[in-house]
Amino acid sequence: MGKKALVITEVFYPEDFIINSLVDAWLDEGYELEILTRNPSYPYGKVLQGYKNSVYNKSIYKNAIIHRFLVIPGYQNSLVLKLLNYINYMFFSFWILLFIGKRFDKVFIYQTGPLTNAFSPVLLKPLFNYKITIWSQDLWPDTIYAYGLKKNRLTNFVLIRLVRFIYSGCDTILISCKGFKEKIEELLKKTKPIHWVPNWPIIDGFSIEKELLPKGFNFTFAGNIGKVQNLDHVVRAFKLVSAKYPEAFLNIIGDGSYLETLKAIIRNEDISNVNFTGRKPVHTMPNYFAASDVLLISLVDVPLYEIMIPSKFQTYLTAKKPIFAIMKGEVEKMVKEYNLGFSANPSSVAEIEACFIRFINLSKHDMNVLSENSLKLLEKSFSKSTIKKELDSIFWSNKNNEYS
Repeated sequence: MGKKALVITEVFYPEDFIINSLVDAWLDEGYELEILTRNPSYPYGKVLQGYKNSVYNKSIYKNAIIHRFLVIPGYQNSLVLKLLNYINYMFFSFWILLFIGKRFDKVFIYQTGPLTNAFSPVLLKPLFNYKITIWSQDLWPDTIYAYGLKKNRLTNFVLIRLVRFIYSGCDTILISCKGFKEKIEELLKKTKPIHWVPNWPIIDGFSIEKELLPKGFNFTFAGNIGKVQNLDHVVRAFKLVSAKYPEAFLNIIGDGSYLETLKAIIRNEDISNVNFTGRKPVHTMPNYFAASDVLLISLVDVPLYEIMIPSKFQTYLTAKKPIFAIMKGEVEKMVKEYNLGFSANPSSVAEIEACFIRFINLSKHDMNVLSENSLKLLEKSFSKSTIKKELDSIFWSNKNNEYS
């Protein structure tokens, strides 16, 4: 059994993603790893404080070597710069991998947004003959169109062939959402090992200590604040709620490309009781969850997001709080099936408003029932020990039977 692998990822520590948890576990278990990634820049779209945006640099994380390279700032606010970063990633990762690729017999690709981070390892695979496993957190080309790229014959022709080339070059495909499987199989037009490996909670969201939130009934959204989070509809629905229930508050914890636009909507439309806290350290989030009455998750009404499970959902489950799902699809089904809270059509301000009010008017007993149900789903589908054991058996032992 080979114990040395290269991990290729767009994001890595100090950025907060599940790949950090996985790498930490593998290092603790004695596996020898190197990491290939860009300079850290999420979620601000610029290199984080304490780091330089150098063309290439090498550092040590625990006992693993990290190879970092240039990132083009401003990608959070510009589709053009986002696409340039995809190309930039392919270019730099190719040249670095060309020099270090011979060290590895296994490559693990953690794919968040850009599938292009898998292009170079697939292209160089015949030269080094390593085995590639990719863990897809997003679905191409659907996600590119959801972010605003115009779909036409040319873009579809190029993207379909790029996606097919990358997935065909991977030996094993791991998917974070079950709905990805059918779409990937349609693209490949041939059999390929595809395993459902969902995300586990990045942190334990439960705490008995509480951070300071407004005194009243607190709804809390935590995470990236982008256009796809649909928060414009959420705050407009809350405007009607806060007028009727002045003790109700909507807390928005995080940062992102849509933050200033959202603040402008609130100012211009005179929406009260919306509390922006800014981005907070991950280790403090359980205290904010503890101070909240309901945790809110929201995405725009796009077919892609109906088959996705945002990673914050699993963390919300650990917090043992009712969940307000403003989205369609998989998350909506789980909220209903396990009686975790309420869901609303993301395109309907009136429906979102009605669900806000339903939560406010619930009895304490009913709120507690919703909270306790979270653990049932967490233990059944999102247990870290169970998921990681299966992931290890697939990647390190080349197991290929379907995970479900």
